[in-house]
Amino acid sequence: MRAVVCTALGGPEVLDLERRPDPGPPGPGQVLVRTRAWGVNYVDVLMCRGGYQLKPDPPFVPGLEAAGNVLAVGEGVGDWQAGDRVITSHRPGAFQDMHLLPPDKLWPLPQRFDYAEGAAFRSAAMTAYHSLVDRGRLEAGETVLVHGATGGVGLAAVQLAKALGAIVIATGGNVEKLKTVSAMGADHVLPATGRFRDAVKDLTGGKGANLVYDPIGGDVFDESTRCLAWEGRIIVVGFVSGRAAEAKTNHLLIKGASVIGIRAGEGARQNPARGAQSKAALLALADTGTLTPHISHRFPLAKASDAFRAIDARAVIGKAVLADA
Repeated sequence: MRAVVCTALGGPEVLDLERRPDPGPPGPGQVLVRTRAWGVNYVDVLMCRGGYQLKPDPPFVPGLEAAGNVLAVGEGVGDWQAGDRVITSHRPGAFQDMHLLPPDKLWPLPQRFDYAEGAAFRSAAMTAYHSLVDRGRLEAGETVLVHGATGGVGLAAVQLAKALGAIVIATGGNVEKLKTVSAMGADHVLPATGRFRDAVKDLTGGKGANLVYDPIGGDVFDESTRCLAWEGRIIVVGFVSGRAAEAKTNHLLIKGASVIGIRAGEGARQNPARGAQSKAALLALADTGTLTPHISHRFPLAKASDAFRAIDARAVIGKAVLADA
């Protein structure tokens, strides 16, 4: 089988396509899956640079998510059978043709989705759900300010917030990209540069945002604390800006505000029951067409380095996917 391998810590140039032996037949409690599409995330790029909290030693196969078909199941596996279309979860290891996995690493692939959409769905949707629902406690009628809305997790947050009945103000660094965000349901879009607090206050009648979804950090976080409503919450998803902000506690005190850190994967590991509830809710929203990933770039598996370059160049809107057909 083919495998994309991160041979050393670095940029897209460290990725090589190798041939490796196919996995053997599944043993007890294992499922053999043939993957057909692979989601590419900013986390994958960070991990290959050694900049993510999970730091596998090279050489390793990157990738957190994929989609394909069950080829065979081992003894004791009752939930899956050969031919099932599935989404697979990895930590990492997705970017290869075949996998032996435990059953709990599989989701059913929604009927509405092709393999590429399935590969682009799980990570972003789980992050958005854990952020907005499990931790953010977003309620219908509240205003949510979604930063980084042109990215995969940002667009998922926009769609989910609208499904929950929220008013969505979305920001991004590219006006043309924000047209896609508007088309996918955002009520208002704003450039994320400079001072946006006045615009947020104007759009909310002076009240500010009830919930802020922030994968950017840095100056965007600092400005966000200045446009919170009373008892507003800031969800810290990441630091794409490269700077982890330091919260000014006087601003939080005055607004009765909260800053909440998010690790969606670890949240599901720490609380499996809540993770299962989130999974069921997301699959139901996918089945109705309420949540659908937006894929702006598709590359063959052999061109994984080009997908990394597109992410580095901030060219992607939503998700980039590896798929050979």
